[in-house]
Amino acid sequence: MPSNDARILLQAALPTAAAGAVAAVVSGVVAGGKGAIGAVLATIVVILFMGLGLYVLQRTAKSLPHLFQAMGLMLYAAQILLLFIFMAAFKNTTLFNPRAFAFTLLATTLVWIALQTRAHMKAKILYVEPDSGVSSKGDKPEKTGHSS
Repeated sequence: MPSNDARILLQAALPTAAAGAVAAVVSGVVAGGKGAIGAVLATIVVILFMGLGLYVLQRTAKSLPHLFQAMGLMLYAAQILLLFIFMAAFKNTTLFNPRAFAFTLLATTLVWIALQTRAHMKAKILYVEPDSGVSSKGDKPEKTGHSS
């Protein structure tokens, strides 16, 4: 992963993990051990889903740049749908507290999206490739090859 991609991933994942830790403590106090387990599991699910989505989006941007915007919209819609399905699948579980899981899932998803957006806005990513044929003075392109 190039440095900008890794930086964006870290700027979104670390605060999301911190928000998940806070949610685990709060859930542990409010709902006991099962609440803490649900919050930790929700945080892991969000970091995995969103991290994988960021990876897919970055690969799409490099290989198919004309599909980047559509892929981004489709990817976020799919991620939210998958998170909703994941919440519905574990609605009546006894492994952890489903309410703590659901609230943590929602909160950490919002934290991830906000911080990924912030990281993209602050990143200095070139949107135009500099022309390598321009001389250092910038007047005319250098001639390459045989001229007659």
